[in-house]
Amino acid sequence: MKTILGRKVGMTQIFSEEGALIPVTVVEAEPNTVIRIKTVETDGYEAAQIGFEDLKERRANKPTKGHFARWNAPLKKHLTEIRLDGNEHYEPGQLITVADFEAGKKVDVIGISKGKGTQGNIKRHGHHRGPMTHGSKHKRLAGALAAGTYPSRVFKGNAGPGRMGRETVTIQNLELIKVVPERNALLIKGAIPGKKGGLVRVRYAIKGRE
Repeated sequence: MKTILGRKVGMTQIFSEEGALIPVTVVEAEPNTVIRIKTVETDGYEAAQIGFEDLKERRANKPTKGHFARWNAPLKKHLTEIRLDGNEHYEPGQLITVADFEAGKKVDVIGISKGKGTQGNIKRHGHHRGPMTHGSKHKRLAGALAAGTYPSRVFKGNAGPGRMGRETVTIQNLELIKVVPERNALLIKGAIPGKKGGLVRVRYAIKGRE
């Protein structure tokens, strides 16, 4: 599956040839380098490991240096894998650029959503609030967490207050409006997960491919 790592720059708008205004998110994706190839014989499955953004040698620990030295590859900050099917072929050292993508295709964008800190159960899970009158002191608090004498404990996974956001989110079937190779930029219709400058992974859509 054709994939590239990049960073979210922000949102803007462009006009189509028909004059329609299209809201787009700009993703800056510098050339990704293929670090190694995994095969069924050695790893049990076929995949290509790709790296994004150069890493200074003084910032790399020994295991990281050893991994890249083993495959004779430059140090990279971020690594990900592309599962390969029989139609795709990559070589170590090969560059993956935005020019490999075609405008008009559908893409999936994977990123880390914005963190929202600790939130209550109403905002986090959409629970109903308690009564606001007749002396009620139960307005935005969580309701009963355990019933009676059984199970006398709170089940795992119970919806309650806690940390919200900063989760891996995939937005599917977004349209790739324009590719700008000279700026290493992809213009994707609509919003994508994460904050400005956040790391995102763009791939051709798995569902609804044309």
